[in-house]
Amino acid sequence: MKYIDEYRSQELVRSLTERLHAKISRPVRIMEVCGTHTIAIFRHGLRRMLPEQIELISGPGCPVCVTPSGVIDAFIDLAGRKDILITTFGDMIRVPGTTGSLAQARAAGADVHIVYSPMDALELARHNPHKLVVFLAVGFETTTPTIGATVLEAARRNMDNFCIFPAAKVIPPPLRALMEDPKLQVDGLLCPGHVSVILGSRAYGFLVEEFGLACAVAGFEPTDILLAITSLVNQVQSGHPTVDNCYGRAVAPEGNRKAREIVDQVFKPVDSDWRGLGPIPASGLGLREEYGAFDITRRLEIPIVNSGEPPGCRCGEILKGICQPPDCPLFGRACSPASPIGPCMVSTEGTCAAWHRYGTLD
Repeated sequence: MKYIDEYRSQELVRSLTERLHAKISRPVRIMEVCGTHTIAIFRHGLRRMLPEQIELISGPGCPVCVTPSGVIDAFIDLAGRKDILITTFGDMIRVPGTTGSLAQARAAGADVHIVYSPMDALELARHNPHKLVVFLAVGFETTTPTIGATVLEAARRNMDNFCIFPAAKVIPPPLRALMEDPKLQVDGLLCPGHVSVILGSRAYGFLVEEFGLACAVAGFEPTDILLAITSLVNQVQSGHPTVDNCYGRAVAPEGNRKAREIVDQVFKPVDSDWRGLGPIPASGLGLREEYGAFDITRRLEIPIVNSGEPPGCRCGEILKGICQPPDCPLFGRACSPASPIGPCMVSTEGTCAAWHRYGTLD
């Protein structure tokens, strides 16, 4: 298959789901790590096609959702300072901290811009030499290579009015933390496609070796996801877990070496705090010393206070896969996409937003 339509073939989807119904012989719990998988599963109506024995739960696969509220408060604090121009991807602007959101800060006069690439932020710095332009570096392996390349370009141009707020994270450490949690009982992992393009399928080998967990790397079309789920069911029922790369047209076993080299050149592993998961060693990315001039947290005093979760919000437990969005007392009532309280309802990849938009279709 070479084209998108083939991966959405109704005949293939029907064949794969019939095969799953015929093969499954026991309950299987599968976590989809990536928020884009969550959206794709809902959008294509896959939940209602699957056998009842298959339970899908969402994990911490949205970078906006796992950013602690104290860090969001720090973003907002920074946006309110004189001669600071904040740049960010669109999802972050509506996420509420304890003191409001970046959107509210912008309405009050802060200079906050949505960009589609960190390089756009660098261009804003070139056109605004009297302002300090700060890019909020939130993301996983998928976005960090472009952030690293932007820092390298800023260094090459000797631009002293451009900085990033380092808040990017990496996926393997939280997966280990999740699997070590006895409250989470998972048989298989639908491994993230975008992240795996950079990271490579071999990166999940420790989940098989240390936890006996079935793993399948999946693309984002219906047949991609169903093939991966079929692989997971086969692995679980046969008792022979492995890492099955079901997204071979995009993911190599070793990943994208060039992208990883850029990340390794610019960033170093640092401990990081995750919303819902808490502090996890070596799960974040900080700038190396030679690029410290581009780290806003080294140039300015920026307090980051652990401000906890909004009262009643269960985003933390949802990100850990311990409960589903409808289990939250705020879901669909006080918390909705139009008036979000927790981050899972804000981001387009957020679990609560997906359930709110598509959940009634299942």
